[in-house]
Amino acid sequence: MANTLHLDQARLPGGWARDVRLTVRDGVITAVEAGADPAGAQRLRGATLPAITNLHSHAFQRAMAGLAERARAGVEDFWAWREAMYRFLDRITPEQMTAIAAMLYAELAEGGYGGIVEFHYLHNDPEGRAYADPAEIAHAHRRAAEAAGFGLTLAPVLYSHSGFGGLPPKHGQRRFIKSTDQFLHLLELSGAEAFAFHSLRAVTPEQIAQVLAAVDPAMPVHIHAAEQTGEVDDCLAWSGARPVEWLLANAPLSDRWTLVHATHMTDAEAVGLAKAGATVALCPSTEGNLGDGFFNADAFLSAGGRFGIGSDSHVTTNAAEELRWFEYGRRLQARKRTMSSGTGEHVGAGLWLSAAGAGTNPTGRRTGEIAVGARCDLVVLDTDHPVLAGREGDLILDSLVFAGSGAIDQVWSGGVRIVEGGRHVARDAIAAAYRKAVVELTA
Repeated sequence: MANTLHLDQARLPGGWARDVRLTVRDGVITAVEAGADPAGAQRLRGATLPAITNLHSHAFQRAMAGLAERARAGVEDFWAWREAMYRFLDRITPEQMTAIAAMLYAELAEGGYGGIVEFHYLHNDPEGRAYADPAEIAHAHRRAAEAAGFGLTLAPVLYSHSGFGGLPPKHGQRRFIKSTDQFLHLLELSGAEAFAFHSLRAVTPEQIAQVLAAVDPAMPVHIHAAEQTGEVDDCLAWSGARPVEWLLANAPLSDRWTLVHATHMTDAEAVGLAKAGATVALCPSTEGNLGDGFFNADAFLSAGGRFGIGSDSHVTTNAAEELRWFEYGRRLQARKRTMSSGTGEHVGAGLWLSAAGAGTNPTGRRTGEIAVGARCDLVVLDTDHPVLAGREGDLILDSLVFAGSGAIDQVWSGGVRIVEGGRHVARDAIAAAYRKAVVELTA
């Protein structure tokens, strides 16, 4: 299926252009022509940007956002939050998962994302048994993405152990647990576009080697790494190395790999990771919410490292807000303004375009550009919005990132408009199903 779009102005890889004509076939841009006549094309007024792919998601956690914010002396850390998360997910059914994920994907679209990598580890039923179809909840995420019209890269997760060295899983982890063989079967049944190891504490080195030997060598691979200081300490006790240090020495890191968080890295680890070509999926709002710490951005970016953003536990669903969190964290650490990191004069533009461009390797499909061969994921801004008054060129992106995101008018995912007037086109029906699911889960 082909269609033609005419963009009043668009941020192309080489800069801004006016009267841009796009030809789109099966969701992919097949031709780009600047200075073109709008005749016969669907006109997109305003300023058009490449949409960002959200690189890290646990969709079910959107429904518990705000439910774990009570201050209790001595237990206000990630591990206490994790216990609250285990209790919440005990009851989720595949139908409820579909409703929760569809609502999340609609909200993310409204926030400027064109697709997502779903780091999917809720595999089993509430008793810890495989469903009759072991990929039942993977299919629930696919149904949600279809309902929202949202680009999905499904990344099923191997999760077998509770700690480094292959410790037995805990009761709260029963819905996650798969053996290596069960996991490989799940990958096949789910039709996954990528896969993940949950973390070095949840799999053994032998499992990593076995899975890498069994899957397509081009398939993107994701892993949590070095999110908390406790994880770093435990990894040192187990192996004598820090998590990223261990991966650099023992895993075939390359541009195929995405490390999620990588919060606690030495400068040497950050430089090594950048040189390996791996992408880092930063989740600043979740990392802030959980009190994880802040990513070693200076060493990583100075070495040419590639970063994208995810929203992880989904305490926010807005792409500009994630980028703002990242930039302000750096400024607070350095006590400086405008940490450009080699992205040029316009910091907001550099952040947005860097995060958008990082989506290709983690998803296995070209994203993040308005260019021939890229997936047609677009954000159209309302240039009449007060936030954008008097803005031209990359000042438009700076204002989007640092002055609020109310200017998003449309979002297109795979060549289909799914947000119009700032609102997802199926929001009412999706929200009704979501409310029902959450009321059931919190009763």
